[in-house]
Amino acid sequence: MFHIQIARNKRKTVFLVALFIVFVLLIGAAITYVRAGDYVSGAIFAAVIAGGYTIFMISTSTNVVMRMNHAREITSSTEQPFLWHTVEGLAIAARIPMPRIFIIQDKSPNAFATGISPKSGAVAVTSGLMERLSREEIEGVLAHEVAHIRNYDIRLSTIAVALVSAIAILSDLGMRFFVFSGGRNKDNKHPLILIIAIFLVLLSPLVATMMQLAISRNREYLADASAVELTRNPVALASALENITNTRIPVEEASSSTASLYFAEPLKKKAASLFSTHPPPEERIKRLRNM
Repeated sequence: MFHIQIARNKRKTVFLVALFIVFVLLIGAAITYVRAGDYVSGAIFAAVIAGGYTIFMISTSTNVVMRMNHAREITSSTEQPFLWHTVEGLAIAARIPMPRIFIIQDKSPNAFATGISPKSGAVAVTSGLMERLSREEIEGVLAHEVAHIRNYDIRLSTIAVALVSAIAILSDLGMRFFVFSGGRNKDNKHPLILIIAIFLVLLSPLVATMMQLAISRNREYLADASAVELTRNPVALASALENITNTRIPVEEASSSTASLYFAEPLKKKAASLFSTHPPPEERIKRLRNM
């Protein structure tokens, strides 16, 4: 069952990312079409902006994210023996280098992973996770985070965030162009295409954010299935998710900018929606129990 889940989620992610890239190019094309009746130069400009911003985002250090969440690195197995050896064992099972390990002093049980590749991977857990969950449940959560690293999810999420930022920049530029276009080259523009282009640019930040969050939610399902592949224990992961979800204490060190990294919604928003960083926990638990 988990192999079917993994294959299905990978196909869905490829589709979403391809759609995202096409959307970026369409925004650039729409801007220059409205401005000058030309769409090729706009698509090229959008590709340059998106590519440059993506490279900038990917080059951001893991240490920045850890500092934002006030995480302290564990450098020896003597500090947290169970945590250290569990991550080590899961990394061996996943065939990746052992990630760096961090702990966050926070009562709310949760965890997250960072690193744009397995070589730069890092796992952070809250002290609440270590205190409130059983050993099997902790192993399940850690397997989920190790799976994120193995599946290059953090790199994918970083690219998605960069594309959203690039679209926001393009949308702002587009609106400025529209204001000062002065109706140039009207004869070269089809009225219907012109209207569609304007609406596309106006709605692009909203659509891009929804697409980014859809990718994020899909990768959570994939990490759940991959974690089961590593531990062969879907019940423990489902139980961990139930316990974390039922804990109504938010992660104080988390913020809206890092919320999507966490194992479960850290800010404890009441209901899942199109703008949620995580899929409904009930659906995740159902899928896990069906495995």
